[in-house]
Amino acid sequence: MTTTPSTERGAAGGVKARLDAIVREYHQRGDVPRLVEQLARLAESSPTAELVLAVEPFREMHEVAGPLFEVIVAREPDDAKALVALANAYWLSGRGPEAVGELASRAISADPTNRGAWHLWALSESSPRRRVQRWEQVTTRFPSDELAKANLADNAASLAGAENDPVALKLAISTYEALLTTAQHPPQVAALEKALATLRNWSV
Repeated sequence: MTTTPSTERGAAGGVKARLDAIVREYHQRGDVPRLVEQLARLAESSPTAELVLAVEPFREMHEVAGPLFEVIVAREPDDAKALVALANAYWLSGRGPEAVGELASRAISADPTNRGAWHLWALSESSPRRRVQRWEQVTTRFPSDELAKANLADNAASLAGAENDPVALKLAISTYEALLTTAQHPPQVAALEKALATLRNWSV
């Protein structure tokens, strides 16, 4: 494999500098096979702790985070944070709910307090009704988690509309009402009030 001046300079500067150089080159060239090859070489030669720190800025860049967190999880199979990061990379890359859900479940088993694991566990459920049930579990476990409440309300509203379900409709309304009591920003308040006005006019 040929090297570029940027990757050669990065190799002397530690794992983070090497990964930064790899990502810069990928942005310039868009060469996915080369990216995968370079990431594999980097992971093979890097201590796990340094690799975790280096990949942190690229957690939302699934083509970078996925391959590296696969290596990290293989080395540390009970690391809940790494499992969540890999599950998130899989979710962003469209790997499918089964792979994401399996990783999220492993993360929950490793650390039941990891909120991100619970969110991915709920998101990865393909059944609308069971997804609502999962979000209910998340909001029960984390009562102050407003993002979970918003997901619960949205999914309950979708279920109510799709299946003419009065129980789901009631759940959506009560959850939106709870969110409205704590909303502070005018756009958020307006969106919640609009959603509630719509749902209260539904007949199911």
